[in-house]
Amino acid sequence: MPSRSPGETDGPPTRPRGEETRAAPAGGETRSAKPRDALFDNAKYLAIVLVAVGHAWEPLRGESRAVTALYTLVYAFHMPAFIIISGYFSRGFDWSPGKIKRLITGVAVPYIVFEVAYTFFTRWSDGKPDRSISLLDPLYLTWFLAALFIWRLTTPIWRTLRWPLPVALVIAALATLTPSIGKDLDLHRTLQFLPYFVLGLSLKKKHFELVRRREVRLLAVPVFAGALIVAYWAVTRMNYAWFFHKSSAEDLAAPAWYGPVMTLAIFGCSTVLVAAFVALVPRRRTWFTALGAGTLYGYLLHGFFIQAANHWHWSRNDWFHTPLGTVTVTAIAAVVVTGLCTAPVRRIFRAVFEPKMDWAFRRQTPAQGREQARTPEETPVPAPAPHGSR
Repeated sequence: MPSRSPGETDGPPTRPRGEETRAAPAGGETRSAKPRDALFDNAKYLAIVLVAVGHAWEPLRGESRAVTALYTLVYAFHMPAFIIISGYFSRGFDWSPGKIKRLITGVAVPYIVFEVAYTFFTRWSDGKPDRSISLLDPLYLTWFLAALFIWRLTTPIWRTLRWPLPVALVIAALATLTPSIGKDLDLHRTLQFLPYFVLGLSLKKKHFELVRRREVRLLAVPVFAGALIVAYWAVTRMNYAWFFHKSSAEDLAAPAWYGPVMTLAIFGCSTVLVAAFVALVPRRRTWFTALGAGTLYGYLLHGFFIQAANHWHWSRNDWFHTPLGTVTVTAIAAVVVTGLCTAPVRRIFRAVFEPKMDWAFRRQTPAQGREQARTPEETPVPAPAPHGSR
């Protein structure tokens, strides 16, 4: 398995918008939450399934060009999709006490808990009993939470700039020229994925409605078909690690000028694929719509299953490398992550994913509570994370 950061996987999901009712920040009364948009819940669920499936495909890539092409296609858009949606739901974030509290309890605390949990678990699964706990070096799937914390904390800055997206693209391009950034908080991925988050901050509901038009939906199918053909062609010609956004050009054995060029090329490619993905996502409520509220659970918990399965070397069985075996692995991954997004699992682990921690924060005044209630709630979105361990 790769080193500490699962670089080739997607990032974790962030929590979606509210419950049926939500306790008000002050005063004890409850207020009705805005109805959830089925489009985003559907998109998050489908994306988290792709995250789990991508992780399950990792041991099969070397044996099949077709699997590698599918893997490359999935990694070209599923992480950007998660991050764009995360940015879209972060538009209302500011540095008010209520928002900072939710950032700490909904992102920072789960990051710490799962960083520690994955460290202990992978001591067994990777056979490295001396693996140290390091909150500055995200392990496996936790990199997305570290990145999301930084992105969201800087949201007011991006909302203030006149040209936020070009600035974010320049930062991402410069990151590909800087191999010395190191592993601290997985800053390579944080900076190189930054433009997708900033793009999400810049989007409005009308932009999502635009890609839902009939003509766009009709174009989405040939777009994906064409992208798959290109991915199959590129398997022997291109290093798909560019889509992981976790390395500099030098680390990928490429000339330095490749970095900025690939940053712009991949951003354009991934954005088109995300638009095609959103165009194809069902807008109506479906059997899996409710599961979109639990994608962060599915994201962070499915990694334990993947790590355990890899520990037992399931991929050494030749049958799993056959077409039927690959389909079976894909179905198992989809079923497992679906189960982890369900309400019973969320009830069991809610204290870890959504701790209240009122004891750690000053009580808000009624005026602060009313002001916060008027501000749209930012919600995290599931993002995939690459395979690998520390």
